Amino acid sequence: MKKILAMLLALVMVLALAGCSSTDYTSQLDEIAESLESVQDTLESYIAAEETAAEEAEAAEEAAESTYSGELIVFAAASMTETLTEIGDLFMEANPDVEIVFNFDSSGTLKTQIEEGADCDVFISAGQKQMDQLDITADESVNTDGLDYVISETRFDILENKVTLAVPEGNPAGIESFDQLAELLAAGDVFLAMGNEDVPVGQYTQLILEYYGLDEDELASNGCITYGSNVKEVTTQVSEGTVDCGIIYATDAYSAGLTVVDSATAEMCGQVIYPAAVLNITSNQELAEAFLEFCTSDEASAILESVGFTPLA
Repeated sequence: MKKILAMLLALVMVLALAGCSSTDYTSQLDEIAESLESVQDTLESYIAAEETAAEEAEAAEEAAESTYSGELIVFAAASMTETLTEIGDLFMEANPDVEIVFNFDSSGTLKTQIEEGADCDVFISAGQKQMDQLDITADESVNTDGLDYVISETRFDILENKVTLAVPEGNPAGIESFDQLAELLAAGDVFLAMGNEDVPVGQYTQLILEYYGLDEDELASNGCITYGSNVKEVTTQVSEGTVDCGIIYATDAYSAGLTVVDSATAEMCGQVIYPAAVLNITSNQELAEAFLEFCTSDEASAILESVGFTPLA
C-alpha cells in the first residue's frame, strides 16, 4: 500500500510540473502540495478501513471458535453465592448463547438433591466429604452407597477458605478469640450460631468443639448453641445480633460486613478445601468443562480473591 502511495504522489508531481512555466511555478507547487495531501489522506483512510475490517473479521472468527451454547446448571456451596454469580455473568457475557442456572445451598443439601435426581452439570462443594459421597473412586468408607455421579478426570480442588469466628456489630459480648469462646461455652455464658452437622461449616465447627474438648450435645441442651441449615443462615443470625457470635467462613463474614475476631488453624479443623467437578449426568460436558476452566482464569481468580478465597487451580 505504501508503494502505491509513493507512485501516486510521484505521478501527481510529474503531471503538475509538466504544465508549469517559470512564471506560475510557485502557485503550481502550492496546488501540487494540496493534491498530495488529498491523495495521502484518501489512501490513509483506505488503509485504516482495511485494517479495521481485518481486525473485526479476526475477532469474529475468534468469537465463533470460543462461543458455547445451551443451558448450564451449577450446584455450588452457599458461600460462593456472590462470587460465582459474578463469574457466571462474565462467562455469559462472553458466551451470549449460554444460560447459567445456579443453585446455591449447603453442600449436604445439594448432594442429596443430586442423589434424588435433580438436573446438575457442575458441582462445587465446600467440603471433600460431599463430593466423595458422589464419587465412585472415593473410599468406600465415605461413599457408603456406591454412588457414581462424578466424572473423575474433571475433578479438582478449586478454592481454599478459612473458618472464622465472627461477631455482631459492636461485639456486645466482647468475644475476642476461639480460646475465649471455649471458656464461655464451658461456663454456659455465650450463645453461639453454627451450621448443622450435614453442612461443611457445621462439620468444621464440630471439629473445633472437639479440639477444645467440648460436648456439642450438652452445649445445645444447655441453650448455648443454635443452628443454621447453611452458612448463610448462620451469617444472618450474627448480622441480626440474635446470637453472641457465629462460626462462618471468612468470605461470608466479608460479604456481610461482619467483624472477624479469630481464624481457626488447620490443627483445629483442617483445611477448608472446595472441590469442583462435572457430573456424568450432564447434557453438555464440553460447556461444563469450559465453565470450570473459566473459573480458574485470572479474571475469575481476582473476583474470588477479593472476598478472601484462595484459588488453588
